[in-house]
Amino acid sequence: MEYNTQIQNRVKRIEGQLRGILRMMDENKDCKEVITQLSAVRTAVDRTIGVIVGSNLVDCVQKANENEESNAEDLIKEAVNLLVKSR
Repeated sequence: MEYNTQIQNRVKRIEGQLRGILRMMDENKDCKEVITQLSAVRTAVDRTIGVIVGSNLVDCVQKANENEESNAEDLIKEAVNLLVKSR
């Protein structure tokens, strides 16, 4: 799978958020603020996983159609399993 700039930018934003959280911890910020930011990171990671799995599924189904393979159901099951694993 090719990871486009949109996906890479999402991961870079997450990286920046994590660095900000570490800075907050170094500054002994209130735990509620840290938890809020950690929750935001978790949400961003979950959404990124969804984008990657969704893109991968589309690519796989298109390739299967090009090769006249009829395993779209298996590909969908695999994508669902990836999403379930991520939780």
